[in-house]
This record gives sequence, structure tokens and C-alpha cells, in this order.
Amino acid sequence: MANDGIVLKTEGLTKYYGGVHALEDADFTLHEGEHVAIVGDNGAGKSTFVRQITGVEQPTAGKVFFDGKEVHFTSPIDARDVGIEAVFQNLALADDLDVPSNIFLGREETYFNLGPFSFLNEKKMYKRSMEALERTGVKIPNLRNNIANMSGGQRQCVAISRAASFASKLIIMDEPTAALGVQETTQVENIIRGLKKQGIPLILVSHNLRQVFNLVDKIWVFRRGKIAGMLEADKTDGNEVVSLITGVKTGVHENASYI
Repeated sequence: MANDGIVLKTEGLTKYYGGVHALEDADFTLHEGEHVAIVGDNGAGKSTFVRQITGVEQPTAGKVFFDGKEVHFTSPIDARDVGIEAVFQNLALADDLDVPSNIFLGREETYFNLGPFSFLNEKKMYKRSMEALERTGVKIPNLRNNIANMSGGQRQCVAISRAASFASKLIIMDEPTAALGVQETTQVENIIRGLKKQGIPLILVSHNLRQVFNLVDKIWVFRRGKIAGMLEADKTDGNEVVSLITGVKTGVHENASYI
């Protein structure tokens, strides 16, 4: 498949859990530098879709193309190795470790790579962590604090900074502000805007339509395990998006792309 500026493409992506059809025939496209949202009710297939394209699970059927090539991720490590980073709702942070240790978790910098006898280069990890936080506009007073002692917003920002540090081609965020207050949500949204300026493509899974309209170029609507349609964010409104989410298409914008 030719690249044509396409970063990620799925064809007929399908996932069954026994008799439950969680995702069916999902055809999705993401272009270079593009920020898109995936929206829909609970159980619409949003998180299932994300798990298939990040290697957390393997699809029942369908194809995934990344950077112009068909890929078969068997684990999140496979996706990470080609430049895809994901921030899930559980954050995957180690509470008993500090900020640099979490940012480099599984990718530790060492003086000597001798397996279990390797010596960590803590100074280098600290310096690179400072750079990562500065690049994403995150302010953490003390990087040596354990993650367990930080607020939900600080924890989320550390997870996003980790993703931004290593994502060379795509970042995926699954409900990054669901449990945050207004001030912390604003900080995360500003980070996302910064990623847009850097030209890093992003997929945002969110229930917050205000946030969606403020941050993305396109809105992909999932309903009952299928992609109901795709809308240009600057050519639609909340009523139109809700009409696709609920299955009511009366009065829907004539330029909407239904699937």
C-alpha cells in the first residue's frame, strides 16, 4: 500500500469475544500531522479499536497498515518499536518509582548493558526527563517524588510526557482527562495542542464533545461496534455528532461521511 501521507489505516478491522461482536468492519484512516477524535457511547467499540491497533489484543479479522506497510502487532512493545505510544486510562505508572524511572520504565538508560547486572545511568534519565517535561509544558516541582505522592493531573501529565518523548509517529490517548479537574484538564489539553504544533499525529478517545471540538480535525463516530461516520470538526456541530452516536440521522449535515 502506498503511503500517500497516511500514517494509519485499517480495513475491515473486526474483533469478536465469543458471540459478542465488539468491533465490525472498521475502516479508518489517519493522515500525517492530523489530530482526530473517536467518540461514541460506552460499549460502542472505541477502546476495542484502540486495543487492536496498539497490539494489546489481536483482531479477529481485518488489516492494519502503519506507515504504508501492513503490520501485525503481537504486543504493545511491537507497536512501540515502530513509533506508536499510547496513554490508557490506567496510565501504567509505577507508584513506588519517581518521575524519571516512570518515563524510562522498560527503556532504562544504562552505563553498561549487562542484563540484571546493568548500572542505571540515573543522571542521563533525569536530564532527559526534564527535557521531556519542558517540551510538553509540564511542571513537576520535584522529579524525585514517587508517583504515588502526586495528583491525578500530575500523574496524567507524566504519562503523556512519556508518550511524547518516545512517540516518533503516533500518539493515542484514551480518555486522558476523564478523572481530572478543570485546571488539570486545561493543562492536558495544552499539551495536546503542543503536540499538534510539533506535527505529531494523535488519536483522542473522549466523551467530552467540547474538548473534541477544541482539539481535533476530524471526528470518527462509533456506534454498536461499527464506525457510524466521520465528520470534519469545523464543518459540523454537537447535535450532528450526537445524532450519529444515537443513530438518529434526521437533519444530519449533508457533507457528513457515513459508513
